[in-house]
Amino acid sequence: MNRDFEELQRSLEKASALQAALSLFSWDSETLAPPESAAYTARAVGALAEEYSAVMNSPRLRELAASIDPATLSPKEAAILRHLRRDLEYFEKIPQEEYRAWQELLARSSSVWKAAKAKNDFASFAPVLEEIVQTARRFAKLRAKPGQAPYDVLLQDYDESFPMAVLDPFFEKVKNCVVPLLRARVDALHEQTVKHPCPADSQRAFCRWLAGYVGLDFSRGVMGETEHPFTDGLHNHDVRIALHYHEDDAASAIFATIHETGHAIYEQQIDDDYTLTLAGQVPSMALHESQSRFFENNIGRSRPFWTAIYEKLQRMLPEAYGDVSLDEFLREANAAVPGPLRLEADELTYSLHILIRYELEKQLIDGSLAVKDLPGAWNARYRELLGVEVRTDSEGVLSDSHWSGGLIGYFPSYAIGSAFAAQLEARLRSVMDLDGALRSGGLSDVRGYLREHLHRFGGVKTSAELIESAAGEPFNPDYYLEYLTKKYNV
Repeated sequence: MNRDFEELQRSLEKASALQAALSLFSWDSETLAPPESAAYTARAVGALAEEYSAVMNSPRLRELAASIDPATLSPKEAAILRHLRRDLEYFEKIPQEEYRAWQELLARSSSVWKAAKAKNDFASFAPVLEEIVQTARRFAKLRAKPGQAPYDVLLQDYDESFPMAVLDPFFEKVKNCVVPLLRARVDALHEQTVKHPCPADSQRAFCRWLAGYVGLDFSRGVMGETEHPFTDGLHNHDVRIALHYHEDDAASAIFATIHETGHAIYEQQIDDDYTLTLAGQVPSMALHESQSRFFENNIGRSRPFWTAIYEKLQRMLPEAYGDVSLDEFLREANAAVPGPLRLEADELTYSLHILIRYELEKQLIDGSLAVKDLPGAWNARYRELLGVEVRTDSEGVLSDSHWSGGLIGYFPSYAIGSAFAAQLEARLRSVMDLDGALRSGGLSDVRGYLREHLHRFGGVKTSAELIESAAGEPFNPDYYLEYLTKKYNV
């Protein structure tokens, strides 16, 4: 190993340990921490964040990162250097004290959002959101290259391959495909949202079984509870899912379990050699969301998948599904019923939820939309695109946790992920009997293919390289439009 790279690695090990500690605080704040802890815990988070910033701003680390020739390194080492140089660009532009203040803000904002959502009180969250937006805008401007729009700076944090120049035409194509399909389907069919009440304890037991069936390795993973489901990975031997159980409807947790397990499988199948390094980070959140969307929708809403396990569902959740046939279950799981909640959205309307958030984020960052006007703009777009009247801010502008976590620019990853999931399904059908594998009650062949062609590489390859490796060709959203048209055309 290059001696300079060995020295660099020692600093990065410390940075990785600090990041792991910050991730643990984040997990705890979303799952187990008491409500009154946020303001005080934020101080500890701030101190850790300041120390992390100090490591990343070390003159020696910068000197090493600039001087090492990637050609002298292994592919893994070169990937670490590539990711490090990108991270150093961030810390070069952001003052250390402002980074600490940002992390402290995010550490306390989650509890403010949770309380506001519970009380349907956007006004109590608005000042915090205003501070988040202003800080994100300031940081983006500090980091922007000449001529680069601030929102593009934020988008590249989640995927460098999808700036506004790519996303704008992508969303236009999606809208032109989905809106006519939605209007025709809603007019032609009379589907109603059916809820299936079930005790939370019964849901917990089934969802734990389901996560294991889909592929979560519980020797390296755990499940917790939260307001807004998510997955966090400290490394490939410690991956954590958090779910929310609605006693008035078991379907929500069932499909959230499959979704989050898709994320967890990706994290757990990264090679041991890469984990706990910058080369072990997934290079694109669109890729990450493609795995959750693929397992939740392309696999998890299919007849072959449920043919193998539906009797198990009925036995474990008799209150919810004991007298519901498989045909009824699948009809409900694949119904197109516009509603206000992204987390409960069907496949057809899902990307319209993302489009709305994408458009509003652009306006928030360019300053053309004020935070105080966000609920009205949100509700107007839902009325226009989905024909939905949003009744409360809790099911509208407060429904997602992302902005409280500072994740501005993340939402497009869901739509790109959905599009890649359709392309990936087409690829799998060309190389294996996908339906036969699902009916036989096994997902090992699917997980094996994904591990070999996508998951194991972590961030050693770029997102474009990984897409082509897994799909056999570059990203092509036409697969997604064809998938939706075939599934929902009437």
